[in-house]
Amino acid sequence: MPQKLIECVPNFSEGRDMNIIKQITDQIETVEGVQLLDVDPGKATNRTVVTFVGTPDQVVEAAFFAIKKASELIDMSKHSGEHPRMGATDVCPLIPVSGISMEETAEYSKKLAKRVGEELGIPTYLYEYAASAPYRKNLASIRAGEYEGLAKKIIDPKWKPDYGPATFNVKSGATVIGARDFLIAYNVNLNTTSTRRANSIAFDVRERGRVKREGNTVNGKIIKDEKGEAVYIPGTLKYVKAIGWFIEEYGIAQISMNLTNINATPIHIAFEEVCKKANDRGIRVTGSELVGLIPLKSMLDAGKFFLKKQKRSTGVSEKEIIKIAIKSLGLDELGPFDADKKIIEYVLRKKTGKELAEMSLIRFADETAAESPAPGGGSIAAYMGSLGAALGTMVANLSSHKRGWDDKWEEFSDWAEKGQVLKDKLLRLVDKDTNAFNQIMNAYQLPNSSDADKTARKKAITDATKYAIEIPYQVMEASFNSMSLIKKMAEIGLPSSVSDAGVGALCARSAVYGAYLNVKINLRDLDDAAFKENMTTKAENLLKKALEEEKIILDMVRNKIG
Repeated sequence: MPQKLIECVPNFSEGRDMNIIKQITDQIETVEGVQLLDVDPGKATNRTVVTFVGTPDQVVEAAFFAIKKASELIDMSKHSGEHPRMGATDVCPLIPVSGISMEETAEYSKKLAKRVGEELGIPTYLYEYAASAPYRKNLASIRAGEYEGLAKKIIDPKWKPDYGPATFNVKSGATVIGARDFLIAYNVNLNTTSTRRANSIAFDVRERGRVKREGNTVNGKIIKDEKGEAVYIPGTLKYVKAIGWFIEEYGIAQISMNLTNINATPIHIAFEEVCKKANDRGIRVTGSELVGLIPLKSMLDAGKFFLKKQKRSTGVSEKEIIKIAIKSLGLDELGPFDADKKIIEYVLRKKTGKELAEMSLIRFADETAAESPAPGGGSIAAYMGSLGAALGTMVANLSSHKRGWDDKWEEFSDWAEKGQVLKDKLLRLVDKDTNAFNQIMNAYQLPNSSDADKTARKKAITDATKYAIEIPYQVMEASFNSMSLIKKMAEIGLPSSVSDAGVGALCARSAVYGAYLNVKINLRDLDDAAFKENMTTKAENLLKKALEEEKIILDMVRNKIG
């Protein structure tokens, strides 16, 4: 079962004094096991968005310390900025990342809110999935009136805080805490300085839309329903909140958006729609800005979307897809966009510098030739397999761009995508094979004195050996699966690249055979007869199929070469 992880994205009402911001984030980093992912201050908004992740109890502890420090350092009576706000810690959402449900996450947000309200004396409201009433679900509703209107609002029974005193805290204001889905804070840049025009575009696209007026004119009387509430004309984008503002720091107006359901309205669709509505009003989008972090999938989906618009293959490397997304969305217009610091999965990954798949060709060869048993034949087999898949993918990508084959680009693109998946899997298996060998070595080093020690050691050796059999078998499977791509490219791909398909087949066949040898040698020392018989049969059948497939592909290649 995956470890329970939640993300916390508190927004603090200070974006100019880096000393204050640093003191707040230092509090987060005092909690062991919590990882600070991103600190994103904004001068014009005078607001800093902080992102950190950890296990639920750790995150609640870190969030409390940060809110406490913010209440000590930030005086809301002196605060001004472009962004709506009502407190020193304006909003503090918890977001489920893995191994935990939204319901559980909401309970943790209530635990945090209760502690903030009772121990710090800060009026605290619950929102989104933790909301105590339907009308409190929306952050904008709770924050309406902002800090300046809080003294009057807080004494209204309807707006009594969920936790903490129902009295105006002059220095800290109020805080909103809850649980929500992953949200992308995203700003689109315009070639105008007009806030009014930016707001018009924001009203065009945001889900809530704009107030309906008589005659549909700007100065027309507001139309109200039977309850006396203003009637709204919905915008074009679901799950999108948006406003227009002028950013003095950049000298431009922006559409500031919160994308609250990135599956329903992903970032590239929001960008495209703003471009369309801006163009309708004679305004041009010049780029965009990401506030905080973004999931890898969102960037890959965006990159593939723009590649498809160009009728180009989407079966290129992850790095290239992200580059296309950055350039197409203009995410680097206002400053460099560092994917390693902005994509959540990249920030979380921990590289030791010893990963085989990250080494140069020379270093990898030297490491293999060194006086150590790993990396060995298993890792080399996986790497050969990745090269076979890469060659098949290359032919697919070259074929997708061949002049006169414009009607075939999508077919080749689909094949190239499959190849990229197999190539990436085999590259991961390069390191997994070496790790599997190390697990066996570690198991043999376990204590062996008492009967309990011997039993535990034997089990550890058996488990590690099975793992060291399963990994090369996965190499066999992935390498064999790449042969269908290679075969198809030999059959219908770019004629001048048919030899590349042939080399790919040789790599794939060698990878299957090499991994087979590793399966066999590790099976030799295993006591589990049933597991041994099953894996032997599967591995031998797969090897036989790979050898047959290699012959078919090479015959095809020879016939085409002549």
